[in-house]
Amino acid sequence: MALYENFKSSFFNTHCLLPFSSSSTLFLSPSLLLPPNQSLSKQTISSPIFVHSLSLSLSLSLSLSVKLPVSVTMAVAELSTPLYTKTRLVHSSQLSFSSTHLRSHRRVAFRPLPQAKNARISCSVAPNQVQAPAAPPQTVDPKNKAECFGVFCLTYDLKAEEETKSWKKLINIAVSGAAGMISNHLLFKLASGEVFGPDQPIALKLLGSERSLQALEGVAMELEDSLFPLLREVSIGIDPYEVFQDAGWALLIGAKPRGPGMERAGLLDLNGQIFVEQGKALNAVASRNVKVIVVGNPCNTNALICLKNAPNIPAKNFHALTRLDENRAKCQLALKAGVFYDKVSNMTIWGNHSTTQVPDFLNARINGLPVKEVIKDQKWLEEEFTESIQKRGGVLIQKWGRSSAASTAVSIADAIKSLITPTPEGDWFSSGVYTTGNPYGIAEDIVFSMPCRSKGDGDYELVKDIQFDDYLLKRIKKTEAELLAEKRCVGHLTGQGIPVCDLPEDTMLPGEM
Repeated sequence: MALYENFKSSFFNTHCLLPFSSSSTLFLSPSLLLPPNQSLSKQTISSPIFVHSLSLSLSLSLSLSVKLPVSVTMAVAELSTPLYTKTRLVHSSQLSFSSTHLRSHRRVAFRPLPQAKNARISCSVAPNQVQAPAAPPQTVDPKNKAECFGVFCLTYDLKAEEETKSWKKLINIAVSGAAGMISNHLLFKLASGEVFGPDQPIALKLLGSERSLQALEGVAMELEDSLFPLLREVSIGIDPYEVFQDAGWALLIGAKPRGPGMERAGLLDLNGQIFVEQGKALNAVASRNVKVIVVGNPCNTNALICLKNAPNIPAKNFHALTRLDENRAKCQLALKAGVFYDKVSNMTIWGNHSTTQVPDFLNARINGLPVKEVIKDQKWLEEEFTESIQKRGGVLIQKWGRSSAASTAVSIADAIKSLITPTPEGDWFSSGVYTTGNPYGIAEDIVFSMPCRSKGDGDYELVKDIQFDDYLLKRIKKTEAELLAEKRCVGHLTGQGIPVCDLPEDTMLPGEM
Protein backbone atom coordinates (compact mmCIF):
# COMPACT_ATOMS: atom_id res chain seq x y z
CA MET A 1 0.00 0.00 0.00
CA ALA A 2 2.90 2.34 0.81
CA LEU A 3 4.36 1.61 -2.60
CA TYR A 4 1.06 2.60 -4.21
CA GLU A 5 0.81 5.85 -2.21
CA ASN A 6 4.35 6.80 -3.23
CA PHE A 7 3.42 6.14 -6.84
CA LYS A 8 0.25 8.24 -6.56
CA SER A 9 1.94 11.21 -4.90
CA SER A 10 4.90 11.42 -7.26
CA PHE A 11 3.82 10.03 -10.60
CA PHE A 12 1.36 12.70 -11.64
CA ASN A 13 3.97 15.46 -11.32
CA THR A 14 6.69 13.92 -13.46
CA HIS A 15 7.48 11.72 -16.44
CA CYS A 16 8.99 8.29 -16.71
CA LEU A 17 11.37 7.08 -19.41
CA LEU A 18 11.25 3.95 -21.55
CA PRO A 19 14.47 3.03 -23.35
CA PHE A 20 13.46 2.72 -27.02
CA SER A 21 16.45 2.98 -29.30
CA SER A 22 19.91 4.50 -29.54
CA SER A 23 18.48 7.70 -30.95
CA SER A 24 15.15 8.25 -29.20
CA THR A 25 13.41 7.84 -25.84
CA LEU A 26 9.72 7.51 -25.16
CA PHE A 27 8.17 9.00 -22.02
CA LEU A 28 4.96 8.62 -20.09
CA SER A 29 2.67 11.58 -19.75
CA PRO A 30 0.58 10.71 -16.66
CA SER A 31 -2.17 13.16 -17.51
CA LEU A 32 -3.05 11.08 -20.57
CA LEU A 33 -3.55 7.89 -18.65
CA LEU A 34 -6.98 8.43 -17.09
CA PRO A 35 -10.34 9.51 -18.52
CA PRO A 36 -12.14 12.56 -17.04
CA ASN A 37 -13.42 12.21 -13.47
CA GLN A 38 -11.41 8.97 -13.01
CA SER A 39 -9.46 8.81 -9.76
CA LEU A 40 -6.22 6.87 -9.48
CA SER A 41 -6.47 3.67 -7.48
CA LYS A 42 -4.53 0.49 -7.21
CA GLN A 43 -7.25 -1.24 -9.20
CA THR A 44 -7.05 1.46 -11.87
CA ILE A 45 -3.31 0.94 -12.32
CA SER A 46 -3.85 -2.77 -12.84
CA SER A 47 -6.85 -2.39 -15.14
CA PRO A 48 -6.75 -3.07 -18.91
CA ILE A 49 -7.99 0.50 -19.56
CA PHE A 50 -5.07 1.97 -17.65
CA VAL A 51 -2.70 -0.41 -19.45
CA HIS A 52 -4.19 0.59 -22.79
CA SER A 53 -3.77 4.28 -21.97
CA LEU A 54 -0.24 3.66 -20.77
CA SER A 55 0.62 2.08 -24.11
CA LEU A 56 -0.99 4.94 -26.03
CA SER A 57 0.96 7.46 -23.98
CA LEU A 58 4.16 5.61 -24.74
CA SER A 59 3.53 5.61 -28.46
CA LEU A 60 2.43 9.25 -28.74
CA SER A 61 5.14 10.98 -26.69
CA LEU A 62 8.76 11.84 -27.51
CA SER A 63 10.64 13.94 -24.98
CA LEU A 64 13.80 14.50 -22.90
CA SER A 65 14.75 12.66 -19.73
CA VAL A 66 13.26 13.73 -16.37
CA LYS A 67 14.37 12.13 -13.12
CA LEU A 68 11.99 10.45 -10.73
CA PRO A 69 12.21 9.69 -7.01
CA VAL A 70 13.10 6.12 -6.21
CA SER A 71 9.58 5.43 -4.90
CA VAL A 72 8.13 6.07 -8.31
CA THR A 73 10.92 4.04 -9.86
CA MET A 74 10.02 1.08 -7.71
CA ALA A 75 6.33 1.43 -8.42
CA VAL A 76 6.81 1.52 -12.14
CA ALA A 77 9.41 -1.24 -12.08
CA GLU A 78 6.90 -3.41 -10.27
CA LEU A 79 4.35 -2.81 -13.01
CA SER A 80 6.74 -2.71 -15.94
CA THR A 81 7.11 -5.99 -17.74
CA PRO A 82 3.73 -7.60 -16.99
CA LEU A 83 1.88 -4.44 -18.08
CA TYR A 84 3.97 -4.03 -21.19
CA THR A 85 3.46 -7.64 -22.20
CA LYS A 86 -0.25 -7.51 -21.42
CA THR A 87 -0.66 -4.42 -23.54
CA ARG A 88 0.94 -6.13 -26.51
CA LEU A 89 -1.27 -9.17 -26.04
CA VAL A 90 -4.58 -7.46 -25.47
CA HIS A 91 -4.38 -4.39 -27.60
CA SER A 92 -1.99 -5.14 -30.45
CA SER A 93 -4.81 -5.15 -32.97
CA GLN A 94 -5.94 -1.68 -31.89
CA LEU A 95 -2.42 -0.28 -31.56
CA SER A 96 -1.22 -0.88 -35.11
CA PHE A 97 1.56 1.52 -35.94
CA SER A 98 2.34 0.05 -39.34
CA SER A 99 3.85 2.33 -41.92
CA THR A 100 0.71 1.84 -43.96
CA HIS A 101 -1.22 3.84 -41.38
CA LEU A 102 1.32 6.58 -40.66
CA ARG A 103 1.89 8.64 -43.78
CA SER A 104 3.39 11.67 -42.09
CA HIS A 105 7.03 12.74 -42.10
CA ARG A 106 8.12 9.83 -39.97
CA ARG A 107 6.84 6.36 -39.27
CA VAL A 108 7.21 5.11 -35.72
CA ALA A 109 6.34 1.69 -34.38
CA PHE A 110 6.03 0.69 -30.75
CA ARG A 111 8.62 -2.05 -30.86
CA PRO A 112 11.33 -3.18 -28.43
CA LEU A 113 14.83 -3.65 -29.80
CA PRO A 114 15.67 -7.31 -30.47
CA GLN A 115 18.29 -7.39 -27.71
CA ALA A 116 15.86 -5.94 -25.16
CA LYS A 117 13.43 -8.82 -24.88
CA ASN A 118 13.26 -8.30 -21.10
CA ALA A 119 12.17 -4.72 -21.62
CA ARG A 120 11.16 -2.77 -18.54
CA ILE A 121 10.12 0.77 -17.78
CA SER A 122 12.88 2.45 -15.76
CA CYS A 123 13.40 5.97 -14.47
CA SER A 124 16.41 8.07 -13.62
CA VAL A 125 17.41 8.02 -9.92
CA ALA A 126 19.78 9.98 -7.78
CA PRO A 127 23.29 8.51 -7.35
CA ASN A 128 22.58 7.56 -3.76
CA GLN A 129 19.37 5.73 -4.60
CA VAL A 130 19.01 2.09 -5.53
CA GLN A 131 16.75 1.05 -8.38
CA ALA A 132 14.25 -1.76 -7.89
CA PRO A 133 15.20 -5.08 -9.50
CA ALA A 134 13.75 -5.83 -12.90
CA ALA A 135 10.67 -7.98 -13.16
CA PRO A 136 11.22 -11.57 -14.33
CA PRO A 137 11.74 -11.97 -18.10
CA GLN A 138 8.56 -12.31 -20.09
CA THR A 139 8.16 -14.03 -23.43
CA VAL A 140 6.66 -11.76 -26.07
CA ASP A 141 3.88 -13.40 -28.01
CA PRO A 142 5.17 -13.68 -31.62
CA LYS A 143 1.71 -12.76 -32.92
CA ASN A 144 2.15 -9.34 -31.38
CA LYS A 145 5.43 -8.41 -32.99
CA ALA A 146 5.50 -4.96 -34.52
CA GLU A 147 4.64 -4.95 -38.20
CA CYS A 148 7.55 -2.86 -39.45
CA PHE A 149 11.18 -3.59 -38.69
CA GLY A 150 14.01 -1.51 -37.32
CA VAL A 151 15.16 1.41 -39.40
CA PHE A 152 12.27 0.81 -41.80
CA CYS A 153 9.91 2.05 -39.08
CA LEU A 154 11.69 5.41 -39.15
CA THR A 155 12.05 6.03 -42.87
CA TYR A 156 10.77 9.27 -44.28
CA ASP A 157 7.66 9.37 -46.40
CA LEU A 158 8.57 9.33 -50.08
CA LYS A 159 5.87 11.89 -50.78
CA ALA A 160 7.72 14.42 -48.62
CA GLU A 161 11.16 13.96 -50.18
CA GLU A 162 12.02 16.13 -53.14
CA GLU A 163 14.99 13.99 -54.13
CA THR A 164 12.70 11.08 -55.01
CA LYS A 165 10.60 12.94 -57.58
CA SER A 166 12.28 10.99 -60.38
CA TRP A 167 11.21 7.68 -58.82
CA LYS A 168 8.05 5.77 -59.55
CA LYS A 169 5.29 5.27 -57.00
CA LEU A 170 6.21 2.79 -54.27
CA ILE A 171 4.93 -0.77 -54.75
CA ASN A 172 4.20 -3.36 -52.07
CA ILE A 173 5.69 -6.81 -52.59
CA ALA A 174 4.48 -9.61 -50.32
CA VAL A 175 6.64 -12.72 -49.98
CA SER A 176 5.57 -15.88 -48.15
CA GLY A 177 8.15 -18.35 -46.91
CA ALA A 178 10.34 -15.30 -46.50
CA ALA A 179 12.76 -16.95 -44.06
CA GLY A 180 13.58 -19.79 -46.47
CA MET A 181 16.58 -20.31 -48.72
CA ILE A 182 14.83 -19.24 -51.94
CA SER A 183 13.72 -15.97 -50.37
CA ASN A 184 17.17 -15.42 -48.92
CA HIS A 185 18.45 -15.13 -52.49
CA LEU A 186 15.40 -13.40 -53.96
CA LEU A 187 14.84 -10.58 -51.47
CA PHE A 188 18.20 -8.97 -52.15
CA LYS A 189 17.57 -9.04 -55.90
CA LEU A 190 14.27 -7.28 -55.33
CA ALA A 191 15.74 -4.71 -52.93
CA SER A 192 18.69 -3.89 -55.21
CA GLY A 193 16.50 -2.77 -58.10
CA GLU A 194 17.63 -5.63 -60.32
CA VAL A 195 14.08 -6.86 -60.87
CA PHE A 196 11.79 -3.82 -60.93
CA GLY A 197 14.36 -1.27 -62.07
CA PRO A 198 16.64 1.44 -60.64
CA ASP A 199 13.81 3.96 -60.27
CA GLN A 200 11.25 1.74 -58.53
CA PRO A 201 11.10 2.03 -54.71
CA ILE A 202 9.59 -0.99 -52.99
CA ALA A 203 8.15 -2.11 -49.66
CA LEU A 204 8.80 -5.73 -48.70
CA LYS A 205 6.10 -7.48 -46.68
CA LEU A 206 7.48 -10.74 -45.34
CA LEU A 207 5.21 -13.58 -44.26
CA GLY A 208 6.47 -16.37 -42.04
CA SER A 209 5.27 -18.63 -39.26
CA GLU A 210 5.59 -18.50 -35.49
CA ARG A 211 8.53 -20.86 -35.77
CA SER A 212 10.33 -18.71 -38.36
CA LEU A 213 9.62 -15.27 -36.90
CA GLN A 214 13.04 -14.91 -35.32
CA ALA A 215 14.67 -15.93 -38.59
CA LEU A 216 12.56 -13.27 -40.33
CA GLU A 217 14.04 -10.67 -38.01
CA GLY A 218 17.48 -11.87 -39.09
CA VAL A 219 16.53 -11.45 -42.73
CA ALA A 220 15.27 -7.93 -42.02
CA MET A 221 18.50 -7.10 -40.21
CA GLU A 222 20.52 -8.14 -43.26
CA LEU A 223 18.30 -6.01 -45.47
CA GLU A 224 18.94 -3.09 -43.11
CA ASP A 225 22.69 -3.62 -43.27
CA SER A 226 22.69 -3.70 -47.07
CA LEU A 227 21.61 -0.02 -47.32
CA PHE A 228 19.46 -0.46 -50.42
CA PRO A 229 18.18 3.04 -51.31
CA LEU A 230 15.13 1.64 -53.14
CA LEU A 231 14.03 -0.46 -50.17
CA ARG A 232 11.82 1.97 -48.25
CA GLU A 233 9.85 -0.34 -45.97
CA VAL A 234 10.14 -3.83 -44.52
CA SER A 235 7.42 -5.46 -42.43
CA ILE A 236 7.29 -8.96 -41.01
CA GLY A 237 4.38 -11.00 -39.72
CA ILE A 238 2.57 -14.33 -39.55
CA ASP A 239 -0.94 -13.16 -40.47
CA PRO A 240 -1.52 -13.00 -44.25
CA TYR A 241 -4.40 -10.58 -43.75
CA GLU A 242 -1.89 -8.07 -42.38
CA VAL A 243 1.10 -8.88 -44.57
CA PHE A 244 -0.85 -8.87 -47.86
CA GLN A 245 -2.41 -5.46 -47.21
CA ASP A 246 -2.31 -3.41 -50.47
CA ALA A 247 0.13 -5.87 -52.07
CA GLY A 248 0.79 -5.22 -55.75
CA TRP A 249 2.81 -8.43 -56.11
CA ALA A 250 2.49 -11.62 -54.07
CA LEU A 251 5.29 -14.17 -54.35
CA LEU A 252 3.97 -17.28 -52.63
CA ILE A 253 7.05 -19.37 -51.94
CA GLY A 254 6.22 -20.99 -48.62
CA ALA A 255 4.92 -24.56 -48.66
CA LYS A 256 5.57 -27.77 -46.77
CA PRO A 257 7.81 -30.39 -48.41
CA ARG A 258 6.65 -33.88 -49.10
CA GLY A 259 7.50 -36.07 -46.12
CA PRO A 260 8.62 -39.72 -46.11
CA GLY A 261 5.81 -42.03 -47.11
CA MET A 262 3.47 -39.17 -48.00
CA GLU A 263 1.26 -39.76 -51.02
CA ARG A 264 0.96 -36.98 -53.58
CA ALA A 265 -2.73 -36.67 -52.64
CA GLY A 266 -1.69 -35.97 -49.05
CA LEU A 267 0.72 -33.27 -50.18
CA LEU A 268 -2.00 -31.67 -52.30
CA ASP A 269 -4.33 -31.46 -49.32
CA LEU A 270 -1.67 -30.31 -46.86
CA ASN A 271 -0.36 -27.45 -48.96
CA GLY A 272 -3.76 -26.73 -50.43
CA GLN A 273 -4.96 -25.62 -46.99
CA ILE A 274 -2.19 -22.99 -46.95
CA PHE A 275 -3.24 -21.58 -50.30
CA VAL A 276 -6.91 -21.49 -49.35
CA GLU A 277 -6.04 -19.12 -46.52
CA GLN A 278 -3.64 -17.05 -48.61
CA GLY A 279 -6.13 -16.78 -51.46
CA LYS A 280 -8.80 -15.51 -49.09
CA ALA A 281 -6.37 -13.01 -47.58
CA LEU A 282 -5.37 -11.70 -51.01
CA ASN A 283 -9.01 -11.40 -51.92
CA ALA A 284 -9.72 -9.40 -48.78
CA VAL A 285 -6.81 -6.97 -48.53
CA ALA A 286 -4.50 -7.02 -51.57
CA SER A 287 -4.66 -4.67 -54.54
CA ARG A 288 -7.44 -5.60 -56.96
CA ASN A 289 -4.78 -5.93 -59.67
CA VAL A 290 -2.23 -7.87 -57.61
CA LYS A 291 0.01 -10.21 -59.60
CA VAL A 292 0.47 -13.57 -57.89
CA ILE A 293 3.31 -16.02 -58.59
CA VAL A 294 2.92 -19.38 -56.82
CA VAL A 295 6.19 -21.21 -56.19
CA GLY A 296 5.25 -23.58 -53.36
CA ASN A 297 4.60 -27.07 -54.73
CA PRO A 298 2.52 -28.55 -56.24
CA CYS A 299 2.51 -25.04 -57.71
CA ASN A 300 -0.01 -25.52 -60.56
CA THR A 301 -2.78 -26.86 -58.37
CA ASN A 302 -1.83 -24.54 -55.50
CA ALA A 303 -2.27 -21.62 -57.90
CA LEU A 304 -5.69 -22.99 -58.88
CA ILE A 305 -6.72 -23.27 -55.22
CA CYS A 306 -5.47 -19.77 -54.53
CA LEU A 307 -7.34 -18.14 -57.43
CA LYS A 308 -10.55 -20.02 -56.63
CA ASN A 309 -10.43 -18.53 -53.15
CA ALA A 310 -9.84 -15.02 -54.50
CA PRO A 311 -12.86 -14.40 -56.75
CA ASN A 312 -12.42 -10.61 -56.70
CA ILE A 313 -8.99 -10.85 -58.35
CA PRO A 314 -8.81 -11.71 -62.07
CA ALA A 315 -7.86 -15.36 -62.57
CA LYS A 316 -5.45 -14.20 -65.26
CA ASN A 317 -3.32 -12.57 -62.55
CA PHE A 318 -2.26 -15.91 -61.05
CA HIS A 319 0.88 -17.72 -62.23
CA ALA A 320 2.52 -21.02 -61.33
CA LEU A 321 6.30 -20.86 -61.65
CA THR A 322 7.67 -22.96 -64.52
CA ARG A 323 10.40 -20.51 -65.50
CA LEU A 324 13.12 -22.57 -63.83
CA ASP A 325 12.15 -25.51 -66.06
CA GLU A 326 12.37 -23.21 -69.09
CA ASN A 327 15.81 -21.96 -68.04
CA ARG A 328 17.03 -25.52 -67.54
CA ALA A 329 15.78 -26.52 -70.99
CA LYS A 330 17.53 -23.57 -72.65
CA CYS A 331 20.78 -24.51 -70.95
CA GLN A 332 20.67 -28.14 -72.09
CA LEU A 333 19.85 -27.22 -75.69
CA ALA A 334 22.70 -24.69 -75.71
CA LEU A 335 25.15 -27.27 -74.39
CA LYS A 336 24.13 -29.79 -77.03
CA ALA A 337 24.34 -27.23 -79.85
CA GLY A 338 27.65 -25.78 -78.64
CA VAL A 339 26.33 -22.23 -78.28
CA PHE A 340 25.77 -19.84 -75.40
CA TYR A 341 22.30 -20.06 -73.90
CA ASP A 342 21.29 -16.56 -74.98
CA LYS A 343 21.07 -18.02 -78.48
CA VAL A 344 18.15 -20.24 -77.44
CA SER A 345 14.67 -18.70 -77.72
CA ASN A 346 10.98 -19.62 -77.99
CA MET A 347 11.29 -22.28 -75.29
CA THR A 348 7.99 -23.55 -73.89
CA ILE A 349 7.30 -25.76 -70.91
CA TRP A 350 3.85 -27.28 -71.25
CA GLY A 351 1.68 -28.52 -68.41
CA ASN A 352 2.39 -29.41 -64.81
CA HIS A 353 5.48 -28.62 -62.76
CA SER A 354 6.09 -32.32 -62.22
CA THR A 355 7.85 -35.13 -64.02
CA THR A 356 5.07 -35.07 -66.64
CA GLN A 357 6.04 -31.58 -67.83
CA VAL A 358 6.79 -31.21 -71.54
CA PRO A 359 9.84 -29.21 -72.67
CA ASP A 360 8.92 -28.23 -76.23
CA PHE A 361 11.83 -28.65 -78.64
CA LEU A 362 9.51 -28.54 -81.67
CA ASN A 363 8.87 -24.78 -81.43
CA ALA A 364 12.13 -23.74 -79.76
CA ARG A 365 14.86 -22.02 -81.76
CA ILE A 366 18.65 -21.80 -81.69
CA ASN A 367 20.17 -18.77 -83.42
CA GLY A 368 16.75 -18.18 -84.98
CA LEU A 369 16.58 -21.68 -86.51
CA PRO A 370 14.27 -24.51 -85.41
CA VAL A 371 16.02 -26.72 -82.86
CA LYS A 372 15.49 -29.81 -85.01
CA GLU A 373 17.51 -28.17 -87.79
CA VAL A 374 20.42 -27.54 -85.43
CA ILE A 375 20.22 -30.70 -83.30
CA LYS A 376 19.36 -33.55 -85.65
CA ASP A 377 19.46 -36.28 -83.00
CA GLN A 378 15.71 -36.88 -82.62
CA LYS A 379 16.18 -39.68 -80.09
CA TRP A 380 18.26 -37.44 -77.83
CA LEU A 381 15.60 -34.74 -77.99
CA GLU A 382 12.70 -37.08 -77.20
CA GLU A 383 14.40 -39.12 -74.49
CA GLU A 384 17.57 -37.78 -72.89
CA PHE A 385 16.77 -34.07 -73.22
CA THR A 386 13.16 -34.37 -72.06
CA GLU A 387 13.97 -36.62 -69.13
CA SER A 388 16.90 -34.48 -68.02
CA ILE A 389 14.62 -31.45 -67.64
CA GLN A 390 11.89 -33.40 -65.87
CA LYS A 391 14.33 -34.86 -63.32
CA ARG A 392 17.05 -32.24 -63.05
CA GLY A 393 15.85 -31.04 -59.67
CA GLY A 394 16.22 -34.53 -58.23
CA VAL A 395 19.71 -34.88 -59.66
CA LEU A 396 20.67 -31.57 -58.08
CA ILE A 397 19.53 -32.86 -54.68
CA GLN A 398 21.66 -35.97 -55.10
CA LYS A 399 24.70 -33.85 -55.94
CA TRP A 400 24.27 -31.14 -53.33
CA GLY A 401 22.04 -32.60 -50.66
CA ARG A 402 19.33 -29.96 -50.95
CA SER A 403 16.90 -28.59 -53.49
CA SER A 404 17.65 -25.65 -55.75
CA ALA A 405 17.32 -22.25 -54.11
CA ALA A 406 19.51 -19.71 -55.90
CA SER A 407 18.43 -20.80 -59.39
CA THR A 408 14.79 -20.81 -58.27
CA ALA A 409 15.19 -17.25 -57.02
CA VAL A 410 16.71 -16.24 -60.35
CA SER A 411 13.79 -17.83 -62.19
CA ILE A 412 11.27 -15.93 -60.05
CA ALA A 413 13.09 -12.70 -60.91
CA ASP A 414 13.04 -13.72 -64.59
CA ALA A 415 9.31 -14.46 -64.42
CA ILE A 416 8.59 -11.01 -62.96
CA LYS A 417 10.79 -9.25 -65.52
CA SER A 418 9.03 -11.10 -68.34
CA LEU A 419 5.75 -9.54 -67.20
CA ILE A 420 7.03 -5.97 -66.69
CA THR A 421 9.28 -5.85 -69.77
CA PRO A 422 7.99 -6.09 -73.35
CA THR A 423 8.70 -9.52 -74.81
CA PRO A 424 11.23 -9.36 -77.68
CA GLU A 425 9.60 -9.54 -81.08
CA GLY A 426 8.90 -13.14 -82.10
CA ASP A 427 9.90 -14.63 -78.74
CA TRP A 428 7.86 -15.82 -75.75
CA PHE A 429 8.22 -17.21 -72.23
CA SER A 430 6.61 -19.97 -70.17
CA SER A 431 4.25 -19.55 -67.24
CA GLY A 432 1.60 -21.68 -65.57
CA VAL A 433 -1.62 -19.74 -66.19
CA TYR A 434 -5.37 -20.25 -66.14
CA THR A 435 -6.51 -22.21 -69.17
CA THR A 436 -10.06 -20.93 -69.64
CA GLY A 437 -10.27 -19.47 -73.14
CA ASN A 438 -6.93 -20.91 -74.34
CA PRO A 439 -6.47 -21.47 -78.11
CA TYR A 440 -4.81 -24.91 -77.87
CA GLY A 441 -7.73 -27.13 -76.93
CA ILE A 442 -6.33 -27.77 -73.46
CA ALA A 443 -8.96 -28.52 -70.80
CA GLU A 444 -10.33 -25.39 -69.18
CA ASP A 445 -10.36 -24.40 -65.50
CA ILE A 446 -6.87 -25.65 -64.60
CA VAL A 447 -3.50 -23.91 -64.30
CA PHE A 448 -1.27 -25.13 -67.12
CA SER A 449 2.12 -23.91 -68.31
CA MET A 450 1.84 -22.37 -71.77
CA PRO A 451 3.72 -19.89 -74.02
CA CYS A 452 3.03 -16.22 -73.18
CA ARG A 453 3.94 -12.76 -74.45
CA SER A 454 3.75 -9.47 -72.55
CA LYS A 455 3.65 -5.78 -73.45
CA GLY A 456 5.46 -5.03 -70.21
CA ASP A 457 2.37 -3.90 -68.30
CA GLY A 458 2.21 -6.93 -65.98
CA ASP A 459 -0.34 -8.63 -68.20
CA TYR A 460 0.19 -11.29 -70.88
CA GLU A 461 -1.42 -12.94 -73.87
CA LEU A 462 -1.11 -16.52 -75.06
CA VAL A 463 0.92 -17.15 -78.21
CA LYS A 464 -1.23 -18.42 -81.07
CA ASP A 465 1.26 -19.36 -83.78
CA ILE A 466 2.34 -22.70 -82.29
CA GLN A 467 3.06 -25.96 -84.09
CA PHE A 468 2.02 -29.36 -82.76
CA ASP A 469 2.99 -32.87 -83.81
CA ASP A 470 1.83 -36.24 -82.54
CA TYR A 471 4.69 -36.57 -80.07
CA LEU A 472 4.01 -33.16 -78.51
CA LEU A 473 0.23 -33.65 -78.37
CA LYS A 474 0.60 -37.05 -76.69
CA ARG A 475 2.87 -35.62 -73.99
CA ILE A 476 0.57 -32.63 -73.43
CA LYS A 477 -2.42 -34.95 -72.94
CA LYS A 478 -0.54 -36.88 -70.26
CA THR A 479 0.33 -33.82 -68.18
CA GLU A 480 -3.19 -32.48 -68.72
CA ALA A 481 -4.69 -35.70 -67.32
CA GLU A 482 -2.50 -35.36 -64.24
CA LEU A 483 -3.64 -31.79 -63.58
CA LEU A 484 -7.30 -32.71 -64.03
CA ALA A 485 -6.86 -35.52 -61.51
CA GLU A 486 -5.19 -33.12 -59.07
CA LYS A 487 -8.10 -30.72 -59.52
CA ARG A 488 -10.59 -33.46 -58.58
CA CYS A 489 -8.45 -34.29 -55.57
CA VAL A 490 -8.78 -30.77 -54.15
CA GLY A 491 -12.43 -30.16 -54.96
CA HIS A 492 -13.12 -29.45 -51.29
CA LEU A 493 -10.58 -26.61 -51.39
CA THR A 494 -11.86 -24.96 -54.56
CA GLY A 495 -15.58 -25.06 -53.78
CA GLN A 496 -16.23 -27.75 -56.35
CA GLY A 497 -17.54 -30.54 -54.18
CA ILE A 498 -16.31 -33.71 -52.52
CA PRO A 499 -12.71 -34.58 -53.46
CA VAL A 500 -12.05 -37.67 -55.54
CA CYS A 501 -8.37 -38.63 -55.67
CA ASP A 502 -7.80 -40.81 -58.71
CA LEU A 503 -4.29 -39.65 -59.62
CA PRO A 504 -3.11 -41.63 -62.66
CA GLU A 505 0.24 -42.32 -61.02
CA ASP A 506 2.22 -41.01 -58.07
CA THR A 507 4.50 -38.75 -60.07
CA MET A 508 7.15 -36.74 -58.30
CA LEU A 509 7.77 -33.05 -58.32
CA PRO A 510 11.07 -31.91 -59.83
CA GLY A 511 13.45 -32.02 -56.90
CA GLU A 512 11.73 -34.78 -54.93
CA MET A 513 13.63 -37.95 -54.14
